[in-house]
Amino acid sequence: MEQNNYQEDLSHIRKMMEQSSRFISLSGLSGVFAGLVALIGSIYVYFVFQREGINYFEGNRNVFPESLVKELMLIGVVILFLAILSGYFFTAKKSKQNNLKIWDKTTKKLLFNFAIPLFTGGIFCLSLQYHHLLVFIAPATLIFYGLALVNAAKYTLTDVQYLGYLQILLGLISLFFLGWGLVFWAIGFGVLHMVYGIAMYNKYDK
Repeated sequence: MEQNNYQEDLSHIRKMMEQSSRFISLSGLSGVFAGLVALIGSIYVYFVFQREGINYFEGNRNVFPESLVKELMLIGVVILFLAILSGYFFTAKKSKQNNLKIWDKTTKKLLFNFAIPLFTGGIFCLSLQYHHLLVFIAPATLIFYGLALVNAAKYTLTDVQYLGYLQILLGLISLFFLGWGLVFWAIGFGVLHMVYGIAMYNKYDK
């Protein structure tokens, strides 16, 4: 009997230590929603290309006018905003259900470690846009986003790092298929997020 109580106490202490050192309120539903938004955004961009007379799946290296580049950047910002908003909503909801704080020292560490590669990648992508090297932006966003996930994983669910590895791998592969960035974006930010979100929901949210 005492042995069972001892094991229960150890398990309780271990759980408390994990909650204090890791942000465990990430919701799988936020990944699903983010992936869905990314897929819808990718489809919308495809029709924008069609509107401009660009047949994307012909695989031609097209030179985009500045107005189109700005429109695509705006679409990307809107998709990012909706993904962040959904992530906050579902995560805050899960935190409230589990009586956990959403904003503490661990959250700050998580966001800081996530932001370093992401901010660096953002500046790098702006430099690519400045030098009209648009074809490299899609691989760069996937790679730096993957690095951000891996870097932040030590402060949250370890499963996040596997999503990061897949994003990095996908970005590296896309470097050998320049001009197909929209497809790789749809796979990385859309399909992988949805698969990850469903897996995390089944594992942690149910």
